[in-house]
Amino acid sequence: MSQTEIISFQPATGDELWRGKVDDVDKAVDRARRAWPAWAAQPLAYRIEACRRFANEVRKVSDKMAELISKETGKPLWEAHTEVEAVINKVDISVTAYAERTGQKKLNSALQGNAAVRHKPHGVMVVLGPYNFPAHLPNGHIVPALIAGNVVIFKPSEKTPAVGQLLMECFNKAGISAAVAQFFVGGPNEGKALVAHRGIDGVLFTGSAQAGIAINKKLANNPGKIVALEMGGNNPIVVIDTPKVTDAATLIVQSAFTSAGQRCTAARRLIVTESMYDSIIDEVKTLVSRVIVGEPFADPAPFMGPVIDNAAAEQLVESFLYFLSNGGKAIRHMRRPDDDLPFLSPAIIDTTDMGDRPDVELFGPLLQVIKVKDFDAAIAEANRTRFGLSASLIGGSPQDYNRFWANVRAGIVNWNRPTNGASSNAPFGGLGLSGNHRPAAFYAADYCAYPVASTEMDQPRATIGVGLSQN
Repeated sequence: MSQTEIISFQPATGDELWRGKVDDVDKAVDRARRAWPAWAAQPLAYRIEACRRFANEVRKVSDKMAELISKETGKPLWEAHTEVEAVINKVDISVTAYAERTGQKKLNSALQGNAAVRHKPHGVMVVLGPYNFPAHLPNGHIVPALIAGNVVIFKPSEKTPAVGQLLMECFNKAGISAAVAQFFVGGPNEGKALVAHRGIDGVLFTGSAQAGIAINKKLANNPGKIVALEMGGNNPIVVIDTPKVTDAATLIVQSAFTSAGQRCTAARRLIVTESMYDSIIDEVKTLVSRVIVGEPFADPAPFMGPVIDNAAAEQLVESFLYFLSNGGKAIRHMRRPDDDLPFLSPAIIDTTDMGDRPDVELFGPLLQVIKVKDFDAAIAEANRTRFGLSASLIGGSPQDYNRFWANVRAGIVNWNRPTNGASSNAPFGGLGLSGNHRPAAFYAADYCAYPVASTEMDQPRATIGVGLSQN
């Protein structure tokens, strides 16, 4: 049965934050279709200027937006501020990306004519946003889509609609109409209806592999609709020989537990060679024992807040217990101090002796540790996944990193850096269950417009030199 109302709750307190009535899919699509021709006909400079005004509107409410992100997601206020900055910076990055990735080109052609390559927008784009970065990640689709000349229907996660509404209000206050940049309230059923609607031209999705696969199946018989999927990962962080044990442990904790482990690029599997195992594990345990878990506005500031809701917390605790009962050895137990709130302690479990480790994305502060004999075994273990988003190598030589880079299947491969925190000036995406080879961030321009090849002359001019009779 479909919901008639969406209600958002604060993870840290359980208090209601926002509620709104579910929107009508047909009306939303019709509104967008009617708005698209006029928006697409605007000069590129006009659309860019409108997006720059949007960035200024976000600046005006940056503190309000950061506080709202913290309340609705539970992430610490310091981290919410970094998300707002990413929203603002996305405009300039997208302008540069559009010029570089989808700019006009003039080519030489025969008979003093011209050959050209230009790009056209797709039309009505549905953006389905996640809850972990409720402003930054959907904005990474919306801004490039608008610059390219598309109109957008944005359905945020039903867990973070308040942030989604404020984000779209900033577009609208910047002079981009609510039909061109449209906020849509809905749950999973409305998301499915938007994806399947004949009036939409593309779906830009960030979320779970399960939902992304469902979208892909739904649109498999309609190749005319562009689909960009970013679906997370079961990401490895590999440690081989390094004298910098403290730094390595810091990178591991940052990779696994920033945002309470609720990043698609978070390290899920720590793969350590035998020679480094004891020293690395001891250092990681020491550092994790100092991690502050708390509500978003606490003083001193916490490193991580709660996970998104009680259902997520329960699933993570169950996963930890599953590992324990199937051969896993607890290095640091997952604890939940309050059964009514989704706060979890960072958990670490050695799953080396598990015969069949589940290849799933456990979206939270749960890190598996796998001990391996050598670098060859580490690379093989890193690739034991159907996902392929992010991977990081800690330690080793430049030659080791070159080998790691060449052999690990991932769209983001780092050396002596965390698995998370990818640059917006680079492509962001993966393969396998992590994506469909349509990376976002700087390369979002690629899926927001399509190339059109032309040959052109100012007057018709043609001859047929072969195959005509004399009469």
